[in-house]
Amino acid sequence: MAAMAALPPGPLSPPGGGAADAAGPEGAEGLFVLLGAGLAAASHPLLYVKLLVQVGHEPLPPTIGRNVLGRKVLYLPGFFTYARHIVDVDGKRGLFRGLTPRLISSTLSTITRGSVKKAFPLEDMEHVSNKDDVKTSLRKVVRETSHEMMMQCVSRFVSHPLHVISMRCMVQFVGREVKYSGVFSAIGRIFKEEGILGFFVGLVPHILGDVIFLWCCNLLAHFINTYAVDDNFSQASVIRSYTKFVMGIAVSMLTYPFLLVGDLMAVNNCGLRAGLPPYAPAFASWIHCWRYLSAQGQLFRGSSLLFRRAPIPAASFPID
Repeated sequence: MAAMAALPPGPLSPPGGGAADAAGPEGAEGLFVLLGAGLAAASHPLLYVKLLVQVGHEPLPPTIGRNVLGRKVLYLPGFFTYARHIVDVDGKRGLFRGLTPRLISSTLSTITRGSVKKAFPLEDMEHVSNKDDVKTSLRKVVRETSHEMMMQCVSRFVSHPLHVISMRCMVQFVGREVKYSGVFSAIGRIFKEEGILGFFVGLVPHILGDVIFLWCCNLLAHFINTYAVDDNFSQASVIRSYTKFVMGIAVSMLTYPFLLVGDLMAVNNCGLRAGLPPYAPAFASWIHCWRYLSAQGQLFRGSSLLFRRAPIPAASFPID
């Protein structure tokens, strides 16, 4: 669950997609917009809870449990318990706070990627897997990844302002604020208080995370498909179709700190309680935020929403 939530929007998709190909270029683009919006809406409660955990909001006390070794430990509330708390406070609709700007952000991202792909088409090349053609296949991967990176960076730049608004709408749950109550009013407020740069806070770590994710995922998948999967194996094509997807899940965990830092910078020092002490100091830059989280051992905060160990040792509490 957490790994999938950490996947960048757009650069990776599960194997398949035949329906989109059959729908034609324009039909496929419309289908991708609808699919992206549907996925954003369905996953919004998960990302909402994840963001509140990322900023350090823990409204519920930890509970006593046992690890695989049978030792008593303290666990923080998981996704379902946390989501139930949000429903108790704001009702079921409260789980979708900030959804509108997120849907707009998702739509802008999908349309931008499609537009860039049309403006800068990439010629198709047949799959090369023979070890004698490693240089040829590697050039293919480098070219495709460069093209994919360009699409992702442009779409991230275009959609990021709405991402910032969505983040700030959600973290208002922490302080019960109503500063960001609508998309247009939020745009006006951010421009008035922070200028044009206010729409792009947290953009750099997000883009860096996307770029590192793409290159690591594609190169790892390439080398695995080239050296580990034998063409003589009957299911070789099936395995290759899933390699990139599986690698994406693994690599997303390694690049998670960039996602965390980017989201924290989007809400830091913006006048909301979740972006101020005691949740976080006013960071001078995303590097300052990274160093702070690293010193606290919190670079992966929010990466898991099911089994969350409390940072305080269980021995510090009377559990007997």
